[in-house]
Amino acid sequence: MLNGMLKRLSAAALGLGLLAGATAAQAADKSLTIAYVEWSDAVVATNVIKTVLEDKGYKVKIVPLSGAAMWQAVATGEADAMVAAWLPATHQAYFEKLKDKVVDLGPNVTGAKIGWAVPTYLTDINSIEDLKGHEDAVGAKIIGIDPGAGLMRASEKAIKDYDLKVKLVEGSDATMVGALKDAYAKKEPIVVTTWTPHWMFATWQLKYLADPKASFGGEETVNTVVRLGLDKDQPEAYAILNAFALSLDDEQKVMVWNNEAGADPAATARKWVDENKDKVAAWK
Repeated sequence: MLNGMLKRLSAAALGLGLLAGATAAQAADKSLTIAYVEWSDAVVATNVIKTVLEDKGYKVKIVPLSGAAMWQAVATGEADAMVAAWLPATHQAYFEKLKDKVVDLGPNVTGAKIGWAVPTYLTDINSIEDLKGHEDAVGAKIIGIDPGAGLMRASEKAIKDYDLKVKLVEGSDATMVGALKDAYAKKEPIVVTTWTPHWMFATWQLKYLADPKASFGGEETVNTVVRLGLDKDQPEAYAILNAFALSLDDEQKVMVWNNEAGADPAATARKWVDENKDKVAAWK
């Protein structure tokens, strides 16, 4: 009788242990890490998808990285996903190197592009070709962003393709926008590296410079890319990430909110999600 009781207690203990293990595994299953680059559009998209996943019970950590590190994090499984993969051109080098180690779920934003822009008050500069021989008119420099970014590599190509005598100034999204803001207020000439979607186009009168040599490629998409095995480990999160999509207008609207004094990207994402329940419901 005593032996039977001990066996039952052992079985019960084993059952509790297995249940605890299962519960721990389920809790771990509800954790996600999303990598992103601190560009205005990526900040919006990443915070929006974070909010939606948290509403489904996930614990989501978002980690800002350089473009190369973002791709590497997903490829190694250190991050589960990113919603900031610019393809086919801007992040082509990263994709070609790591495409067998990640899963490309396709576009979450369409109609994206990269290039150089100037204020519309520069009426004599409408094409990159117009800069040739007149580099001093814009300070002989192009105001860039993060070193190593795909946009910067394309800008280096453009400088070579058009044989321009200019310096590509490294910085960040914030420093580029700051330089543009200062120049615009004084109506000074400036050329900046930029992309669509970006809130700057809703704030100032700007125009892309024509690129007849196609140094910056054509229209791009911003894609969602996840680690291998996410569909098996976390099928619900995978399905949401697979369905995630924003319009250029939606993304630029939230970017403008984020540019307001004291704005919190998590709070603006929450606001957009609450105001667009029908769109969000389609992702679930």
